[in-house]
Amino acid sequence: MLMRTDPFREMDRIVQQLSGTSGTWSKPSVMPMDAYRQGDVYVIAFDLPGVSTEAIDIDVERNMLTVKAERRPTGKSDGVQMELSERPLGVFSRQVMLADTLDTEHIEADYDAGVLTLRIPIAERAKPRKISIGGEPGRRQISG
Repeated sequence: MLMRTDPFREMDRIVQQLSGTSGTWSKPSVMPMDAYRQGDVYVIAFDLPGVSTEAIDIDVERNMLTVKAERRPTGKSDGVQMELSERPLGVFSRQVMLADTLDTEHIEADYDAGVLTLRIPIAERAKPRKISIGGEPGRRQISG
C-alpha cells in the first residue's frame, strides 16, 4: 500500500481532472524539450516518458516541425483498485519553427528511455565556405 505524504497533491490532481487540463487532440498539453547545436547537427530532445512509439506523430510542413504524442491509461484488469494516479494522461504537442538553414529532408528520430531525440543536419548551403576570386592577375587599363 502507498502512503501519501502531500495532501495538496491529490487536490491538484482532482482539480486538473475536473477542469479538463489534461491534453486532448483539440487542446494538447505542452511537452518539455531541450534544443542545442552539436557540430553540424541541430538536436531537439522531447520528454515523453511512458509513451509508446506508436503513439508519437512527427510531421514537418515547410519549416514547421510538429510533434504530437498520447499517453494512454494502462489496461486495468479485474480486481485492480487504483491507489494513486499522478502521471498525466492525454495528448501532448509541441511545434517548433525550424530555420531555413536546416535540412528538413534528412531528420533522424530516435526514442530511448522516454526521450524522443530529433537530429536535424545543417544544410550544406548554410555551412561556411571559401569563395575564390576569379580573373586575370595584374592590372588592366581601360581606354576610351
